[in-house]
Amino acid sequence: METALTRLVGVRHPIVQTGMGWVAGPRLVSATANAGALGILASATMTPDRLREAVREVRSRTQEPFGVNLRADAADAGDRVRIMIEEGVRVASFALAPSRELITELKEAGVVVIPSVGARRHAEKIAAWGADAVIVQGSEGGGHTGEVATTVLLPQVVDAVRIPVVAAGGFFDGRGLVAALAYGAAGVAMGTRFLLTSDSTVPDAVKARYLAATVKDVTVTTAVDGLPHRMLRTELVDALEHSGRARALFQALRRAAGYRKLSGTSWRRMIRDGRALKHGKDLAWSQVLLAANTPMLLRASMVEGRTDVGVMASGQVAGVIEDLPSCAELVTRVMAEAGGIVDALAEGGASMRA
Repeated sequence: METALTRLVGVRHPIVQTGMGWVAGPRLVSATANAGALGILASATMTPDRLREAVREVRSRTQEPFGVNLRADAADAGDRVRIMIEEGVRVASFALAPSRELITELKEAGVVVIPSVGARRHAEKIAAWGADAVIVQGSEGGGHTGEVATTVLLPQVVDAVRIPVVAAGGFFDGRGLVAALAYGAAGVAMGTRFLLTSDSTVPDAVKARYLAATVKDVTVTTAVDGLPHRMLRTELVDALEHSGRARALFQALRRAAGYRKLSGTSWRRMIRDGRALKHGKDLAWSQVLLAANTPMLLRASMVEGRTDVGVMASGQVAGVIEDLPSCAELVTRVMAEAGGIVDALAEGGASMRA
């Protein structure tokens, strides 16, 4: 199925696997790429040296195009961009809108720039700055999310920009792909659906907890870092939502100490980062500390399997996913479903005309 997305990035199918921290590593990305979709490597939880190693590992596993997800606000974003350019990465995606200068640098090096946004005005801004395409995530999507549903946000953005739009938030099968294409999107991006594959390195016990979840078990909370964050309801979420300020601060300090030990980050750096996060926002210091070490809260679940002390970012689709196919099986299934629906619609139209 050829669309503006497949032509832009050189993949066979209009499907993107999103760059999920601690989840979208070389194995998942290469499996996605070999299946004909666009795999995105999550770099925010990697050091620059590890990013280079991971890119080379993906390259050793596949000859197909893939991308790297970056934090535009990271202090070493420039270094990471240079690594991508030197290693010949095809696509750069961003969780936050990159600067005009960063987009220009990547485009001049031949890298396709595809930021993710959650609002029409943000899509218009990065399109004016020269982005090649945009991923639009509605409120159904996992992780930090907005308030507008995909079915409302997507057509707004499609009408507002003249670059390919990829729909994210609530997609997991061929029906969703056809619906997104009908809205004018050039493809769909899926996170939770790729997390729940046999190629994902997330521990089996964690995958089982996702599979057991109902739609009502996927919640949006501001208790972790003060921002709307869609995730599975876990012991940690319950504890944070029902803790008083003193208890919440104690828990945050304990987890921050663990983050400091694992990451090597100094208390001075954490406090400085915390002040930056607190500026202009009505956040408790417990939320500031938790925001600073959210990557480690994700790591606890996604790497160590400690769902009791970690967070489990999740799209609402977790409540309707019931199996763990390989990436190849998943992509083949989605495309077969989509093709069948398109054929049935065409036949129905022909019958009506007859």
